[in-house]
Amino acid sequence: MDDLNLSGIKPETRTLNDMRNVLFDSAWAEKQTDCDLYYMYRGVREINDLRYDITVMPAKMLGKEYLKTKGHEHCVGHSELYKVLEGEAMFLSQKGKDEIEDVVAINASQGDIVVVPRGGYSHITINPSETDTLKIANWVSLDCESNYDFIESKKGACYFYTIDGWIKNPNYKTVPELRFENPLKEFPEHLSFLKEN
Repeated sequence: MDDLNLSGIKPETRTLNDMRNVLFDSAWAEKQTDCDLYYMYRGVREINDLRYDITVMPAKMLGKEYLKTKGHEHCVGHSELYKVLEGEAMFLSQKGKDEIEDVVAINASQGDIVVVPRGGYSHITINPSETDTLKIANWVSLDCESNYDFIESKKGACYFYTIDGWIKNPNYKTVPELRFENPLKEFPEHLSFLKEN
């Protein structure tokens, strides 16, 4: 499944214009013309009411910030499972709205598994490399809807990952200290939990 040929599938492209209002380095963004940032191959496969997607994130800097996904929350409370296919990834998950209750970062390498918990977590994925492309796959319920509005309203997640390390987003009222967890090393035996909300 992980070695699927994507050559015949047209990706959805996330551009700089899509991302301008969630970036740490807004001064840099103002000087840039629009360009492609990363590519989402959605619905590569559908099995047992689950959707399999692949996202390709080239090595790019957004000014002082490393390339990241725009970030979203799951409207109906589903969880989501990611696997790193190539490169290194950072997954940032946060719970809460203006006052963040919990924020966790997971560093993951090729083959590692990360589960974004249900229960009000928003999340972003970061390519923390200036040289290597990140390729990730995800499994998610067909009933799961992604909402980008909250992250957009706060001009990004509650932390930015930059050349100077993690920096808190001042647009949130309360942001706790970042905690770190380890990724899973084995794929779960069953994915039925992804259909629960």
